[in-house]
Amino acid sequence: MDSSSSGVSYKKADASYFEKRGLSRYAGVWSLWALGVGAVISGHFSGWNFGFSTGGWGGMLVAGIIIAIMYLGLTFSIAEMSPALPHTGAAYSFARTAMGPWGGFITGLCENVEYVLTPAVVVTFITAYVNSILGLDPAYSPFVWIVFYAIFLGLNVFGLELSFKVTLVITLISLAVLVFFWISAIPNIDFSRFALNIGVGPDGKAVELPEGGGSFFPFGFSGVLATLPFAVWLFLAIEQLPLAAEESVDPKRDMPKGIILGMVTLMVSAFMIVLLNPSLPGVGAFHLSSSLEPLLDGFKAIYGDGGVVVLGLVALTGLIASFHTILYAQGRQIYSLSRAGYFPTVLSITHSKYRTPYVANITGAIVGLAVMLVIWFSLGAEQGGSIIGSVLLNMAVFGAMFSYIMQAISFILLRKNLPHIERPFRSPFGIPGAVLTIIIAIVTLLYQIQDPNFTKGVLWVAVWFAVAIAYFGLVGRHRLILSPEEEFALEHKQAAMAAAAAKA
Repeated sequence: MDSSSSGVSYKKADASYFEKRGLSRYAGVWSLWALGVGAVISGHFSGWNFGFSTGGWGGMLVAGIIIAIMYLGLTFSIAEMSPALPHTGAAYSFARTAMGPWGGFITGLCENVEYVLTPAVVVTFITAYVNSILGLDPAYSPFVWIVFYAIFLGLNVFGLELSFKVTLVITLISLAVLVFFWISAIPNIDFSRFALNIGVGPDGKAVELPEGGGSFFPFGFSGVLATLPFAVWLFLAIEQLPLAAEESVDPKRDMPKGIILGMVTLMVSAFMIVLLNPSLPGVGAFHLSSSLEPLLDGFKAIYGDGGVVVLGLVALTGLIASFHTILYAQGRQIYSLSRAGYFPTVLSITHSKYRTPYVANITGAIVGLAVMLVIWFSLGAEQGGSIIGSVLLNMAVFGAMFSYIMQAISFILLRKNLPHIERPFRSPFGIPGAVLTIIIAIVTLLYQIQDPNFTKGVLWVAVWFAVAIAYFGLVGRHRLILSPEEEFALEHKQAAMAAAAAKA
C-alpha cells in the first residue's frame, strides 16, 4: 500500500505479526496515577536543586510555577488526545495523525532521547546515594549502574502485573517519605536565614551569605528564566502515561483521570520540597545548589548522621520509583515505533508468556548503559561522573522540550483538522493552553543553550537524529506497517479529505 503524498509505503502485516507483538491489559486509574507520579518523583529527591545556583530561592519558585503552567497545558492536551487516540505510540501517535509520518517519526525520536537517557541520569543519582550510604569508592559506580539496570529490567520484563504492582508500592512509599520529611522539617525551618542565603559575587556567580537574609531574586528575572531547565526536573516524564494506553483496562475513562490526579499530586509535592528543603539549618539553598543528595542532606540536618544508612535508604525510594517507571516507558516507546516499522521490527517482539516488549526494554537499557560506560571510561571516574549527570540531563531535557512542542502543535492541528473525532475528555485550557506550552518550552530551550554542558549534549543528540533519520529515509519509510496508530491516522486523513471535498 502506497502513500506517495507522504513519501512512504505500507504493507499490511498478517495476524501472526501482531500475535508476536501482543500486550495485556491490567492498569486502572491508580496504576496509571502511580506510573505518572513514580516517573517524576525522583526529580523531587534530586536534580531540581541545581536551580538555586542560577535563580536563588525566589527564582526557583517562580521558575517552578512557570514550568507547572507549561505542564498543565501539556498534560491537559495529552489527557484529551490520549483517550481519543488510545494507542501505545502516545506522542508519536498524536503527531503521526496530525502531521504525517515524518512528523510522527521526529516526535518519536525526541521522546526516544528522553526515555533512553533519563534512566541513565536517574541511576547516577541512585549511585550517588548508594555510595554515600555504603561509603563506596566512586570508582565502583559502573557496577552499581549494572546491578540496578539488571534488577529493574527484570521486573519490567517478567510480568506486566508485577511491574505495575511494584510501581504502585514504591510510588506510595516515595510519597510517604516526602510527607514524613515535610512533617519533620516544618518545626525546624528558618526560611530567611537558610533559604535566602544566596548572593551574587563579583563574577556574577552565586555566593553564600553566612547570615542569610538575601534577596528573593538575587539574579533578577533573567535568573528566573535561567532556572527553567532545572525546574523541569520537578515534572519531567509525567507525559509518559499515554504509553500505557494499550495496557490500560479502560483508557478512554481512566487515562485523563490518571494524568490529572498525577499532575495535582506533583504540584503539591514540588511546592513543599522547594519551600522546606533549603530552609533547614545546616542545609540552605547555597549548599543544595551543588548537592547530589538534597533530601538526604535534609534528613541529616533533622536527625543527624547517626542513622545515615537508614535515612539514605529512605531517601533512595523516589529515585528507584522513577528508574523503574521510566524503564517501563522506554520499552513501550521503542516498541511502538518498531511495531509500525519506523525502527527495525524485531524490537517490538513481546515475550510469549509475559506479553512485555522485552526486546525493546533490553535494547534501550543497553544503549543507555553503553552511553554511560563510554563517557566514564573515556574521561575517567571523576570527570566522567560529573559529565554523565550534567550532559545526559541536558540531552534528556532537550529531547523532552522538543517533544512537548510537537505534541502541543499536534493538539492544535487535531482540534483544527479533525474536530469530529470522539473526544471522551476535552481540555478546559484548549488551544491557548497548548500555545502557552509551546512558548514556555521554547524559552526553556533558549536558556538551556547557555549551559556549556548543553552544547556537548546536543551534539550527540544531533548525531543520533542524523543516524535515525538516515535509516528512516533510506529504509524505514519503505517498510511501514499498518499498526493501530497508522491505520487510525490514514482512516481519519481519508475521512477529512472526503469531508473537505464534499464541502467544495
